[in-house]
Amino acid sequence: MSHVDQPSIQTLIVDDEPIARSVLREGLEHFPDVQIVGEAENGKDALEKIAKLSPNLVFLDLQMPVMSGFELVRELGSGPLPVIVIVTAFDQHAIQAFEAGAVDYLLKPVSEARLEKAVERARVLLRRPVEIANQLARLAAVSPSPTPAKSRKVVGRSGADYILLDADDVLAFQAERELVWIVTARQRLLATQSLRAIQERLGEPDFQRVHRNAIVNVNHVRKMSALSSQRWLITLSNGLQLIVSKRQAHSIRQILHW
Repeated sequence: MSHVDQPSIQTLIVDDEPIARSVLREGLEHFPDVQIVGEAENGKDALEKIAKLSPNLVFLDLQMPVMSGFELVRELGSGPLPVIVIVTAFDQHAIQAFEAGAVDYLLKPVSEARLEKAVERARVLLRRPVEIANQLARLAAVSPSPTPAKSRKVVGRSGADYILLDADDVLAFQAERELVWIVTARQRLLATQSLRAIQERLGEPDFQRVHRNAIVNVNHVRKMSALSSQRWLITLSNGLQLIVSKRQAHSIRQILHW
């Protein structure tokens, strides 16, 4: 099947081994719609090139010096988010990454048939930017060691762009009819999930439901004031004020030790 008529897929190859990059580059030359825009030898180098080149697709090795593949994904944030395909010689990491939502994983040495499948999956995913963002958020939560990943990512939308936010930077989630807003210190973004789904994924104790229309990050609560015997008012670090039910205020006060 020819893909010449499709927009080219701007591709970045990230691997600390020059031979591995060369082999992958040769394999990708068989796909007319794949244009290799650069190579990187570690995660830090790759982050800079992703920001500069805005690739649609990144073939990413996991084990690299300076910054690993997992660390790179956790550092992704604003700007167009690329499809990530994991390329690794370590089977356990590949399976872990794939189960976490990476679009695909390739085990070295990479076969032509597997590479073709990975490129085809990437073509499909490139038409679904919200899925790219959600998969990257899940991938960011993976840790290659017994220690859980520190960073939890939240997907926000600004216009046509999807942005990965660190959960720690989110002050609150607010529902307005069918929309859910993510509130940070500097901006408001549209969420891609319902309040219920967000609460289930982020979990307690940091994120607490204070109202049927709001979830707050308790680490950003700066003040609690009694409005009546049944209602409280909390003030967040950006000055935003939200009304809290008596029952919810009690649980938040316990968490904050107030």
